[in-house]
This record gives sequence, C-alpha cells and structure tokens, in this order.
Amino acid sequence: MVMSFREMNLRLFQREPIPHVLFQPRMEPWFAWHRIFDALPETYRDMDMRQFYDACDCSMRTFDYYTDLPSPVRVEYDQAVTLHESTEGPLKTRVFVTPRGELVERQHLTRDKTWRVVDFPVKGPEDLRALLWLLRHTRYSFSRDLFTAGSLFVGERGVPQFWVPKSPYQALAQWWMKLPDLVYAIADVPGLVTDVMQAIDDAYDPLYEQITSCDDVQIVNFGENLHDSLFSPAWFERYLLPWYAKRAGQFARAGIFTHIHLDGYFHSLLPYLKDLPFDGLEALTPEPQGDVTLEEMAEHLGDKILLDGIPAVLFMPSYSLDELMSTVERILALFHPRLVLGISDEVPEGAGPEAIERVKLVAAWARNQQTQTLE
Repeated sequence: MVMSFREMNLRLFQREPIPHVLFQPRMEPWFAWHRIFDALPETYRDMDMRQFYDACDCSMRTFDYYTDLPSPVRVEYDQAVTLHESTEGPLKTRVFVTPRGELVERQHLTRDKTWRVVDFPVKGPEDLRALLWLLRHTRYSFSRDLFTAGSLFVGERGVPQFWVPKSPYQALAQWWMKLPDLVYAIADVPGLVTDVMQAIDDAYDPLYEQITSCDDVQIVNFGENLHDSLFSPAWFERYLLPWYAKRAGQFARAGIFTHIHLDGYFHSLLPYLKDLPFDGLEALTPEPQGDVTLEEMAEHLGDKILLDGIPAVLFMPSYSLDELMSTVERILALFHPRLVLGISDEVPEGAGPEAIERVKLVAAWARNQQTQTLE
C-alpha cells in the first residue's frame, strides 16, 4: 500500500488503516537554531525546511512554526484602539492606550532571535479593567489564503495544522499576566477575571465560525501547553474543561479533528485525559523527562490518539541508542494503532548532528513497522 504522509496522517485520525507507523517529529526549532548560529551540518546546509524533513524521511505537522510563514489566525483591533510599538536594540515595547489606562508589554530578543516577554502588560485589577476594554475592541479571524499557502508548503508531508489561540485562562496565565498575579486576581476580583475570560472567548467567535466553514481544514491543534503547575484540579475543572467542551465540540460538529498540547509535568491531569473532548493528545512527556511512566499514560488515555511520546532527552548523547529504541518499541506496544509517533516536545535545539542521526534511525524503524487495522 503506497500512501503519502498526508494521507496517512488524516486516515489515522479517521481510524483507518495505514501501511506503517507514522513518524512526525518536530524538528523546526533545531533546524532554525543551527542555521542562526551557522552550525548546520554540511549535508543540510543548502536545504530549506521541507528538504530537511524529506532528507530525514519524516512527516510535518505545523506549517507556521519557525518557517517564516504567517499564522492563518489574524488579530485585529477596532479604530478606537491605539497601539504604539517601538524597538531599541534587543528591547521591544508595545503600549495599548485605552480609556482605562495603558497596557505596557516589553519583550527581549534572545541570542537565538526569539522574542520573549519580560514584562507582562497586566499586573492588577486596574490593568484587568483596561484589558477588558481592549478585548471588547479586538477580533480574531481566519485567513483562507494564508491557510492555503501553509497547505501548499507542507504538501504531502502531512495534514497542514496550526494553533488556535489559547483558552481564556491560559491566555491570561501565559500571554497577559504572570501566573502569581493571575492567582491573586482570581482571589481578589473573581468577577472581573470572569468578565475578562468571557471577553476573550467572545473575541474568538468570528475565528471559530470561519474555521468551521472552511472545508479544507481537517486537523487543528489547541496549543495550550498544559502542565499541572499552572492550575489546581479544581481550577482545571472550573475554567478550562467547559471551554474545551464548547470549542472542541464546535470543531467536532464541523467534522474537524482536534488535539491538545500538554508538556511538562502532568501527573495530576491523568484522571482527566480519557474524557477530554479532543481526538488526540500531543507532547505528553514521560520519564525520564516527565513525571509519569509510559504505562501510566497508556492506562489513562482511553481511545485518544497519542501524538509524540518519545522524551526529547533521548536524542541527546547522554542516553544510549538502546535506551532510545527500547523506548520507541515500548511506545508502539502500548499505543499502537492510535499513535502519531514523535518527540515530546521537539528535538533539543542545542543538540548536535547526532540528534538528527537518531531521528533518521527512528524514521527508518517506523517505515519498517507494519501497522494493523484501526478498530
């Protein structure tokens, strides 16, 4: 059975048979990092990202990650919003001017050319009131043209995928505020926090309507970066689960498959995994990197598809090839046929060329593993 990675990717989510294990590691950061520091091995020096994936015989997943392609998710502000942006050396400042006060965000450019937030715009209740006004003048939308460009970029290497914006809780915890400030705000002004979360969700409405009306979108990633130091189980049930049911359900009714990104420690989330309203779970990180075993993951996943599963540290020289391949074989035994094999979370950026040799070793192994019919 001859089948492209793209067709295999979709059929796996459709619970249809595929000819061999699909290996879909995330290698974009490694490739970009080595290009920035002029450290790409000679073999790959004249390649672009797609040629690099082809050389490794690997499937691609997300088209707007370290590829210079824009996301199909667009953010726009009403004319009432004034935004000032300035850059001085490695420091970028964004100032949103609102009738409730200014929101100031500062970002710093790292050595690997990535902008990192060093000063979050929301620090207390007054800033939350300004954010509430800003959100009520913000709209998210979906660009079919940008999605089509991403789809053409990926080609037959996989189903073209992208991230939808974070849930209201995660948007506050990771985009707008430091986590301790959010914790204090929930304790001090819970009603205001609830209003802000609702405004975030309302701003997403046009986006979800447009995505669900696009027949070309097949798989969507909820890039939540969940880990259990961000919330208690009670808060997970109160702030996150209802929103997931609403938005993932919206995609399901439109025939769009979904998966959600979990990384870091997630032992407290194990009891929730099998009932999450997503088709797949991405980047679950087992021991020796995470805090759960592969067997615990398998016990709690139910019928979900596992995306990834190989701890990233196993691509470092501190672990032997035998340790890597024995882990890969255990993953297949525990999760096949509901498995998109990959790296949890991605090839370590600073790893040397031997990491890619390990990727190619796993790719060759996956190509030779005959699969069984999905039931």
